[in-house]
Amino acid sequence: MVNRRELNPDESPNARFGERLRRLREERGWTQEELADRTGYSDTHVSAVETGRRSPTPRFAKSSDNAFGTGDQLERQSRAVRGSALLEGFPEFVDHEGGAVEIRLYEVGVIPGLLQTPEYASTLAKSAVKRGAITLDEADERVSLVAKRQAAIARPHPPMVLAVLDESCLRRPVGGPAVMGAQLARLIEFAELPHTVLQVAPFDMGEDRPFTLPITVLTLPDCSFMSYAESAQRAHLERESAAVLPILTAYHQMQANALPQAASVALIEQLRKGTP
Repeated sequence: MVNRRELNPDESPNARFGERLRRLREERGWTQEELADRTGYSDTHVSAVETGRRSPTPRFAKSSDNAFGTGDQLERQSRAVRGSALLEGFPEFVDHEGGAVEIRLYEVGVIPGLLQTPEYASTLAKSAVKRGAITLDEADERVSLVAKRQAAIARPHPPMVLAVLDESCLRRPVGGPAVMGAQLARLIEFAELPHTVLQVAPFDMGEDRPFTLPITVLTLPDCSFMSYAESAQRAHLERESAAVLPILTAYHQMQANALPQAASVALIEQLRKGTP
């Protein structure tokens, strides 16, 4: 117990989860090694979560719930912790995205999550692991979140999805020819759906491009609007419809200057086939 670190549950969501995990373990008289054996994780991983040095993934929390017999209490708490670790506003945005009646999105550099193939999403996540930006568990969660977001809008009465992709999304190779080819084919399939519009904002739009960062505008069932934008370190969720309207106007202007859907699909097909 010499190296035991005292926890302040009010310090952070990670510390709060870690304090609860330690308390449940000690109530049963288990060592960290014993909990590790019961959850399939290493004792080092258990220690890192208990001391708040590592965020608990839902998978780890579910394994702990199974070990402790606590239902889904830890898993639910872990999702709240994970939400707090995401950029501010993103968890709320995802909740509303799943119930939106219309989704307008603009993306730069990468295919947006709602349109990604599992292989494309997995490649991006593995790259982040390789760079040391996230852990393997966090990579799994990223890929899982992409799938859940796609499933949420694949309902009997799906929302209208209007996507404008910067040309860089198409020309940035991700995962090699096979992965990228399948991803481009997925975009063509998306454009053929009755409730979608796909456009490409070509490089030669130049200064006529109103956005420099990704943006999404949701139309909610009550006809109100919500927008979400983020950079690498910051995000902004706008909940007031009046504040979203100028963003929506700029989006319409961008759509008017972007390639029509037929020309956009032709460009994607050209890139997919590898023709100049």
